[in-house]
Amino acid sequence: MRAVVIREPGDASVLELADVEDARAGAGEVVIEVAAAGVNRADVSQRQGFYPPPPGVPAWPGLEVSGTVVELGEGVAASGTPFALGDRVCALLGGGGYAERVAVPAGQVLALPDGIGLVEAAALPEVVATVWSNVFLLAGLAAGETLLVHGGSSGIGTMAVQLGRAFGARVAVTASSAAKLEACRELGAEILIDYTTEDFVERVRAATGGADVILDVVGGDYLERNVRALAVEGRIANIASMGGRTASIDLGALMMKRGTLRSTSLRARPPAEKAALMASVGENVWPLLADGAVRPVVGATFPLDQAPAAHRLMESSAHIGKILLLP
Repeated sequence: MRAVVIREPGDASVLELADVEDARAGAGEVVIEVAAAGVNRADVSQRQGFYPPPPGVPAWPGLEVSGTVVELGEGVAASGTPFALGDRVCALLGGGGYAERVAVPAGQVLALPDGIGLVEAAALPEVVATVWSNVFLLAGLAAGETLLVHGGSSGIGTMAVQLGRAFGARVAVTASSAAKLEACRELGAEILIDYTTEDFVERVRAATGGADVILDVVGGDYLERNVRALAVEGRIANIASMGGRTASIDLGALMMKRGTLRSTSLRARPPAEKAALMASVGENVWPLLADGAVRPVVGATFPLDQAPAAHRLMESSAHIGKILLLP
């Protein structure tokens, strides 16, 4: 089969299409013929040499796919997992999605929600699992609270805005242009902040007194500002470090807010944890997709052999929503 491999760490030009060993289902796994693969910033970090895949995972990037089940591994049929050959599914991966086929533990696979197309479903697994686990399961966002989403027009951001609204929160976003903020408004964001010209701390505090939950993909010097933007008993969910891996924090200010900082990653979690998370996603988020309250936002698609162009678009931050690769 063909996959997009990383020739050596470097810029987008090191991505190339190559023949690799066919994906085969191990015990408890299914093989999916890939219809589309999501592109994530974690893939860019892996390409640059900063985010190696976990042991036992293919060396090529790709953390989420949609497609059709073409092989069932030993024990899958007898385990009660409701998959059969030909089923249309999407899956959360440890890696290997930039390929024609991928093997994945059956617990990390979900049947497509009603009304969601096979290609657009690739925009769901990573972003939904990330938002659900961090904003809701860990940070405990509740109806009537304020959620601040940094990078509101990104794949993660567009899903966080929609889920926040669907569960009754007031949503504030930061983004870098009027077009991106308008896209966020159409998805349900109420407080629109252009971070290139406005201070998000002042805007959020003036509008709501502070954010109850902040979804932070920036890190770096945003940490101190996030603490200032928090409401009393507010929670910061940090999931990335686009602005830097190190930061200083005034612990006194965090204590005065009785605030909480949680920093998590998804990729390296053991399969049992991922399976439990995907089951929770299926129970709580899939019905919202089926009834149209939440939808995947796809900003661009590229053929698999144009993965370098997809990565360049990702790094430019010019897109809105998810970028997908089509084998």
